[in-house]
Amino acid sequence: MDESEKLHKKLRGKIRVTSTTEVTKDTLAMVYTPGVGTISSIIAKQPERASELTWKSKTVAIVSDGSAVLGLGNIGPLGALPVMEGKAILFREFAGLNGVPIVLSTQDPEEIIRTCVAIAPGFGGINLEDIKAPECFYIEAQLKKLLDIPVFHDDQHGTAIVCLAGLINALRVSGKNPKNLRVVLSGVGAAGVAIARLLKLQFPEAHITAVDSTGILSATRPKLDGSKRSLLQENIIDGSKDGDLSDALHGCDVFIGVSKGGILSKVLIRSMNKDPIIFAMANPDPEILPAEAHSAGAAIVATGRSDFPNQLNNALVFPGLFKGALANDVHNITDEHKLFVANAIADSVAEPTAEHIIPSIFQENLSDIIAATFA
Repeated sequence: MDESEKLHKKLRGKIRVTSTTEVTKDTLAMVYTPGVGTISSIIAKQPERASELTWKSKTVAIVSDGSAVLGLGNIGPLGALPVMEGKAILFREFAGLNGVPIVLSTQDPEEIIRTCVAIAPGFGGINLEDIKAPECFYIEAQLKKLLDIPVFHDDQHGTAIVCLAGLINALRVSGKNPKNLRVVLSGVGAAGVAIARLLKLQFPEAHITAVDSTGILSATRPKLDGSKRSLLQENIIDGSKDGDLSDALHGCDVFIGVSKGGILSKVLIRSMNKDPIIFAMANPDPEILPAEAHSAGAAIVATGRSDFPNQLNNALVFPGLFKGALANDVHNITDEHKLFVANAIADSVAEPTAEHIIPSIFQENLSDIIAATFA
């Protein structure tokens, strides 16, 4: 039994619900019967006051079907539960919010949508988590249409935001010109699609080539799913050439990996332009280890791991993002919000260096800096 298992067994759950007021004979009569009846009557007549009079404005539902958990894949709702508990801890510790893990015994998109709509009245926002692509795109899009509270799929947009924040500072450190930037994106699932879209918004003149397990996404590729095909149709990525990862990487400036461990070699890095930027974000095993990437000529290397410099982790994003959205009664997280957050995270690093392009999750007031972008 490893240390993590020992801790989880000892705790029997990493979170709990506690009262925010002392319970005495007098307060009990107000927080429960008979006093609570008055509050219920007020809200029944004025539903908009629920955020003022209940926990709604400080509470996020963390919803998962367990179909794409961390680097573990489709391990189901019970397998996802410890991860959702962990996210709830981050909401509490870094943003002062209540996160409620909700794991679902269905992977049917329509059932997930119906369930989220049904439980939405009790929450200020919904954080979708570890739901596989392409279903995740449809689920989020439908919920954003149906609900008047922020819905945010963290695997997509949290990853994209932290990736963009890191790249902004990597370009500041390296001096590379965003207008001439050539980017290769490896992995075109939930995170990859969102990264491509957000990078193009920030750097509209950048040239992005996307590669999946079959090869480069090109205009001649048959049987592309809708989310990948839309990247080509909207000119987010370049679909003018075919080939594999090695063909894509030749003469490019930036590699962004949200794919599979070990697929990037020293030889491939040496085929890139001088002083390339490498974001090897696959977890738990990055596409290449930092020491290998640096020895092949990489100027700046980031991964998703905490044991290397420049950890690109969406945990930097979602606590402050929801804190700002809920505090400012934001009903929809827009692309503009995502760009503001990414730039705020980048700017929070006073003097970026090759070893420090992104703040630590423990950086003081980071969630407040992010939340302020919604004001």
